[in-house]
Amino acid sequence: MPLMRDFNFDIQHGKYDRVLCWWSAGVTSAVATKLALEVFKKSIIPVEILYCDTGSEHPDNVRFKKDCERWYGQPIKVLKNKKYKDIYDVFRKERWLVGPAGARCTTELKKLVRNEYERPTDLQVFGYDNDEYKRIERFTKNNFDTRLYLPLIQGNLSKSDCLKILKHAGIEIPVMYKMGYRSNNCVGCVKCGIGYWLKIQKDFPEEFEKMSQVEQELGASVLQSKGKKLFLKDLDPTKHKGRYQELDNSCGFSC
Repeated sequence: MPLMRDFNFDIQHGKYDRVLCWWSAGVTSAVATKLALEVFKKSIIPVEILYCDTGSEHPDNVRFKKDCERWYGQPIKVLKNKKYKDIYDVFRKERWLVGPAGARCTTELKKLVRNEYERPTDLQVFGYDNDEYKRIERFTKNNFDTRLYLPLIQGNLSKSDCLKILKHAGIEIPVMYKMGYRSNNCVGCVKCGIGYWLKIQKDFPEEFEKMSQVEQELGASVLQSKGKKLFLKDLDPTKHKGRYQELDNSCGFSC
């Protein structure tokens, strides 16, 4: 399988010029980065840790970034699309929220930033875990020329395993995980459903209102119900039901 090839062998034979670890403030990318640093620590190839700043994530990510930098013994380089302040700036300038092709904020603030930085001779590390084979398949299909190293796949590690590894290392997980969110994305992700937005409405009413205001400005909605637009201003927990399976971030006996 291509995912299981010996990347160390390729590096020793000069196939790659850099190893790029894409750190997203998520627990899986944090652990994947640590594993990659261990694998390539004796290599002469430089290893960089990179973070695409969206300007819209929870402020606790700043603390998490510093903790991870101490754990790695290496700084995390911040990259940012200078055209945009945050996701709301993208929405207003591009007049687009989300659609079948995905979210414009992801394209502008992450994908294009990565594309501008990467080179064909890079080996790129991502934090896909052993429950994300469909995401990996989509990524490889859309980025067929990107050379991947996926430490969590090679180690058969799950998100739960990553939570335990961080706790064992003495690193406090990001606040969004503590609150039950399954991902540490922007506070108010346009790619999520009704259950998620009901939780945002309760936990982060100011961010909920900001997204609602953008919807009204653009005449577009993040959500749909029965095939029709469901604007956040009309979202009512007594009328609308949505499932959102919160993350189990407990660290049990096995840890």
